[in-house]
Amino acid sequence: MPCPTPTSIHSDTDSDSAPTDDLASERAHLAGSRAALSRMRARTASLDSSAAGDRISQQFLESAIYRRMKALEDDPTVPLFFGRLDYDEAHVDARGERFYIGRRHVTDEVGDPMVVDWRARISRAFYRASKPEPMGVVLRRRFGFQHGELTAFEDEELLAGEVDEAAYSGILEAEIERPRVGPMRDIVATIQPEQDLIVRSELDQSVCVQGAPGTGKTAVGLHRAAYLLYTHRDQLSRQGVLVVGPNASFLRYIGDVLPALGEIEAEQTTIEELVGKTLARVNAKYAIRGTDTAEVATLKGDARMATVVDRALWSHVSVPSEGLVVPRGARRWRVAGYEAEEIVAALRARGVRYGAARAMLPQRLAHTILVKMELAGDSPDDRVQDAVARSRPVKQYAEQLWPAVDPARLVMRLLGDPEFLAAAADGVLTPEEQALLLWPKQPKGPSSVRWSLADAVLIDEAADLVERTASVGHVVADEAQDLSQMMLRAVGRRCTTGSTTVLGDLAQATTPWGSRSWDDALLHLGKADAHIEQLTRGFRVPGEVIEYAARLLATIAPDLEPPTSVRRARGDLLVTRVEDLVAATVEAARVEATKIGSVGLIVPDVLTQPVADALGTAGIGFAVLGEEPGNVDSEFDIKLDVVPASLAKGLEFDHVLLLEPAGIVAGEADRVTGLRRLYVCLTRAVTSLVVLHTGDLPEELGTP
Repeated sequence: MPCPTPTSIHSDTDSDSAPTDDLASERAHLAGSRAALSRMRARTASLDSSAAGDRISQQFLESAIYRRMKALEDDPTVPLFFGRLDYDEAHVDARGERFYIGRRHVTDEVGDPMVVDWRARISRAFYRASKPEPMGVVLRRRFGFQHGELTAFEDEELLAGEVDEAAYSGILEAEIERPRVGPMRDIVATIQPEQDLIVRSELDQSVCVQGAPGTGKTAVGLHRAAYLLYTHRDQLSRQGVLVVGPNASFLRYIGDVLPALGEIEAEQTTIEELVGKTLARVNAKYAIRGTDTAEVATLKGDARMATVVDRALWSHVSVPSEGLVVPRGARRWRVAGYEAEEIVAALRARGVRYGAARAMLPQRLAHTILVKMELAGDSPDDRVQDAVARSRPVKQYAEQLWPAVDPARLVMRLLGDPEFLAAAADGVLTPEEQALLLWPKQPKGPSSVRWSLADAVLIDEAADLVERTASVGHVVADEAQDLSQMMLRAVGRRCTTGSTTVLGDLAQATTPWGSRSWDDALLHLGKADAHIEQLTRGFRVPGEVIEYAARLLATIAPDLEPPTSVRRARGDLLVTRVEDLVAATVEAARVEATKIGSVGLIVPDVLTQPVADALGTAGIGFAVLGEEPGNVDSEFDIKLDVVPASLAKGLEFDHVLLLEPAGIVAGEADRVTGLRRLYVCLTRAVTSLVVLHTGDLPEELGTP
């Protein structure tokens, strides 16, 4: 592992009394820290919200107490600290002091730190200090735990000895490779220097992480969100943090990471939920219920559609054919047609949203009349202008020039009215592309439309043109390579005043509309100045597995640097041709289920039900990814998961049993996309990969 040489490793089996005494001392500190955390929680629970001055203040205080109580929860199976730093006497901020590094800050009765939050500035050296650059650290200690009990420690003396680039940390390696069943865990104890640089990047800096399989890009993005919430608590608690994932199963898989780090305020959602909320906000009856062909969805996701939607919306603003006449008292005041046209042109030139400009128009017309009143010798005030703006003639005239537009009806008309689409798409889309977009039959109304995801993204675009979408302080967009240009615009407008962490792997782009370059994706996201980082060192996927999968890169992503595994264990890879795929799968599943850790049975989508039926008949317990099991909270709480290939992205399993690679490739719209899907599926294993197939393997894989 990429870590300085440990000078000593000690466990509770050591015979040397000095290390045993040291281990006992560390256990005592752990017990004392847990007791201190318990006191902190009891003190928070004793706070009386009734002392607030009013009901609103009381509700705010109760909410703050609840959040604090959640942050102070103690899980006895998770260690309070995982490392220790002993600083040199010459260090400016920590002269000879000792700090225990953990998931939250814990203080004793007089306020001295017993555990320091991993995100604190003083903790940075735990992840970045090395013998070439010790950062003032004399000794770094890593702790080994079993079920929350401290069992071992490992010391690195950073100011002594020679640099050994080939050295590794046994405790660090064991933590990374530790088998698991259940959702994704945090990686605070195993963050690597290159990951830490991304995690601790400034709030105003947008970052794009191109990460190969097993490099921890998802964990890095979530830990960056946790770091920013810690460092900019006041700002981000007001503005919000949004995590956008590819699907609901993925969100359930990562859902425990931020709460485990004490962060419960970040909203986690999918692109479908994000634009679906806009659709429902336009009208509660509208919902995403339909699908598009890959060709149509790709066209609807093209950024040119933003121009088409923009033109369609603003085409509703008309040039006045006559002037405005407003009776007031015994007089009639007139705004000439050319004057009204100038007002409309001035509002359009301001570049404000359609709805905001529409709301300004009556006031601008009324102001013109007010000026005429003053020139005629009257002395009107603002109340007169407001009254004129609210008068029926002005409101009706403004409505004719600048009518209200329903975003869903606008998109419905675009996709159902050939003439309207032709006018909006002239010079932007070809006649053939326009014909591809049009529905075969015009629906009766928006409520009867089976809106697709791509339709909802267009409606989201239109809704933003009418009224600006609210922006949060930071957005984490995971598996962003699968978002279309229009989807990227939808995510980007949620952080127009904030920053973003973009996570993905171009080699794993498995949608026909996905990104082919990060520069292009960031441009449509509105973050063209984002810093791009590339992670290629894999800590989770074994070397033999990643090298086998990397055979596909020459076809699917020839410009990317191939990933490498830094693990000493090569892992297990077995590729076997069988006669009866279902029978062989059942037998292999029995074997895999006896191994320690989680098991993912990845299948072509069309084989999901036949495989599930066969496992059920054989009496093997399992869950199907994407289906909520009835007896547990999540599908990830069951040892064996049947995983449709389309849902495998972003997940990890200790052992993977993968069926019919050629079938996975054939399940996509084109061969390159299919090979990318296969690349994803091949790289989900942490310990072992077994591939069963009846047909020929894709030629790009070569011989096993």
